[in-house]
Amino acid sequence: MRPPRGASIADPSENHHVHHQRAGLLTVSALVPRRASGAAVKRLRQALAVTLAASLTLPASAFSHGLVGKQDLPIPRWLFGWAASVVLVISFVALAVLWPTPRWQRTPERRVAGLPAALDVICGLIGVALFALVIYAGLAGVDNPTRNLLPTVVFVLFWVGIPFVSVLLGDVFRAFNPWLAIGRLTGWVARRVAREPPPRPLPYPPWLGRWPAAAGIVAFVWIELVYSGREHPRSLAILALAYAVVQFVGMSLYGTGPWSRNADAFGVYFGLFARLAPLRWTRRALFVRSPISDAASLAVLPGTVTLLCVMIGTTSFDGFTQGPVWGSIVGGLQQAFVDAGLSIQHALEATFTLGMIAAVAVIVGLYRLGIAGVRSIDGERSSSALAGLFVHSLIPIALAYVVAHYFGLLAYQGQALGYLASDPLGTGSDLFGTAGATIDYGVLSATTVWYVQVAVLVAGHAAGLALAHDRAVAIYDDKRVATQSQYWMLAVMITFTTLALWLLSAGS
Repeated sequence: MRPPRGASIADPSENHHVHHQRAGLLTVSALVPRRASGAAVKRLRQALAVTLAASLTLPASAFSHGLVGKQDLPIPRWLFGWAASVVLVISFVALAVLWPTPRWQRTPERRVAGLPAALDVICGLIGVALFALVIYAGLAGVDNPTRNLLPTVVFVLFWVGIPFVSVLLGDVFRAFNPWLAIGRLTGWVARRVAREPPPRPLPYPPWLGRWPAAAGIVAFVWIELVYSGREHPRSLAILALAYAVVQFVGMSLYGTGPWSRNADAFGVYFGLFARLAPLRWTRRALFVRSPISDAASLAVLPGTVTLLCVMIGTTSFDGFTQGPVWGSIVGGLQQAFVDAGLSIQHALEATFTLGMIAAVAVIVGLYRLGIAGVRSIDGERSSSALAGLFVHSLIPIALAYVVAHYFGLLAYQGQALGYLASDPLGTGSDLFGTAGATIDYGVLSATTVWYVQVAVLVAGHAAGLALAHDRAVAIYDDKRVATQSQYWMLAVMITFTTLALWLLSAGS
């Protein structure tokens, strides 16, 4: 779990800058296959030159900040950024030449096992029991975020751990979702004890789409990064209960299925990552499919684009707050709010809130810029329509940001569950004999963590490029037009990658 943020005004003088280097220009012609046509080669060279030049316009400090515990890297840090950009450019050229027809617009899958009805009930009961346990720990345990089980479960195991599991095993959260299980149980009981059939739920409003999920993610991240009360397990427990109540109301109005698929922030959030998994679970069967391919089948509802931009933007802001750039500006913003009449603590919350909104706005602007480039090729579709057509390509990018930014947190702080499980209330108990366990920070070297982060970022953005290209060749009959439509998207992917690497290297 992150250390609590202080309430005092930040000191800009705490900035630390180190010297940086720039790499030489890459020869664009070396990236273009020789067998491509002359006109295609020319267009590709022009686009790649623009893209590589755009990477030079990023702030000079993009790879200039020291990496805590990562100073023993065998190659310069700035080289990671160039290498990542080159990999994406090469991937783009390879896609243009070797991927002429769509492959992921349909998701063929194979049923591999049937599941007993009892398993669905057992998973639901386990989810409810775990939810009840952590809520009890929050309410009855010590009001200390490092000794109480609830904060670590919420911010490490739940928020960070489930996305890792989802991309590997599929949407397992839906099986254990406690409020969904309670909602289903309540409906089952009502149908059997009522003398008359219960009223049918209202149709889920199409205009509502995934807006409730986007709002829920914003609210959770605001609590995680901004709200001072997150340091108190009792406050977190009350907020968790309040969220569950909102879910019960929504399911009672619109039905458990429609509400949980569209409006349950965590169900939707984890479900998006599960689309990249090779497994798909239903309540009665298990299916296997090609990894990543199911992202293309995402139904574009109102709020979907905003939701994915929120997912990337809030993670970006979390990384940004750990670096010296934010430290150099937070003090002035906080002081402005203090001068406006807010207390120091509320001024700090207002400052972080403003920063989080700005971070999301930047991600929205970058994606819309890429879509504007696509629309310069496709004048028949509106910007909103194109944004929806390509938004699924942001799913692996959102996952890459989550894994890269929180891999170290999960690897290290996740070990705290060993002693918290034995003493969940922080009262000195030792239920499983592990209360004396400690966190082993040597389980992974900082350099290993850095390599994993970079690899995940590159792989995630390459997957996003592949999804966008596959959609382009599906909607445009002319391969040339399909390739041209993705020039700006390539630039956006490189910008996202460079931004993520900067945030990682700037964190301290």
